[in-house]
Amino acid sequence: MIRLHKWKLLTVAFITNITIVLSLAVGDVKNWADIDWLDIVGEGGVCLLTALWLGFTLNSRPNGAVTNLLTLGLGLIFVGTFQDLLDEIIAIDKNLFLNSGLESALMPIGLTVLTFGLYHWHREQLVFSEQRRKREQVFREYRLQDGLTGLGDARFLRHQLSSALQRARSQQQPLALILLDIDHFAVTNQRFGHAEGDRLLQELAELILLNLRRTDLLCRYAGDRFAVVLPNTGELMAREISAQLSRAIEHFAYKTAQQGETLYQSISAGISVAEDDNADALIERATTRLLQAKDQKNAQGVAA
Repeated sequence: MIRLHKWKLLTVAFITNITIVLSLAVGDVKNWADIDWLDIVGEGGVCLLTALWLGFTLNSRPNGAVTNLLTLGLGLIFVGTFQDLLDEIIAIDKNLFLNSGLESALMPIGLTVLTFGLYHWHREQLVFSEQRRKREQVFREYRLQDGLTGLGDARFLRHQLSSALQRARSQQQPLALILLDIDHFAVTNQRFGHAEGDRLLQELAELILLNLRRTDLLCRYAGDRFAVVLPNTGELMAREISAQLSRAIEHFAYKTAQQGETLYQSISAGISVAEDDNADALIERATTRLLQAKDQKNAQGVAA
């Protein structure tokens, strides 16, 4: 990464060499006894750390406006501290700008530019963090997605149902769950094959979605079983929506891909209205009622 910034490093090195040449041109090297080694250690340490910060920054960032600000700020601080270090080795007239004005100007300007660059770096990191959070959310939701229909799967249903129950309690609104099961779906699979059965599930999922409200949630719960979460819906409205879905599916003429044969489907439904329970209890109650509805339909078929 640092190879991308070789011209920035060369510029800082060039200015540093110019500073050395100018200092030697207008000043004289101090005697050994006149050098304050404690100041050299302190100012040299600051200069070395600034150079390391500059190197680390350039080695971890691409080209761009923020990188330019950070480089300019650190570069000015480095040149200023390096000039301060030279003052401990080379005696320069105090009245010269190189000794007084250069040191006084570069440090505050460099710190100001660096602060401005750090502010934009912080803003940049916030954007990256938000993008990463969204990617992770999409990834998590994708993992909870049914690969065949594109709907949420059973785990996604439980997660969303728990959140919907909390909202319903806080807003004191009803919530209903409908489990839908396609009657005799196994027969369709056996007669036309699993590929045809998968295609039927995909089209039924689209049909059910078209007959739901925007606030409702449809998931593929398991196999040929779908789950519909109905916010702000009591039992009477849930029964009406269930009846509407049943009529829509019964009137749907599905054409098989191979023979073009027309198939008509029917569904059984189990409805559960939220009480003071959790998502699993709500699903279990809807499952019980669904099984009861299927048993009743089978019994009627035998009687007929």
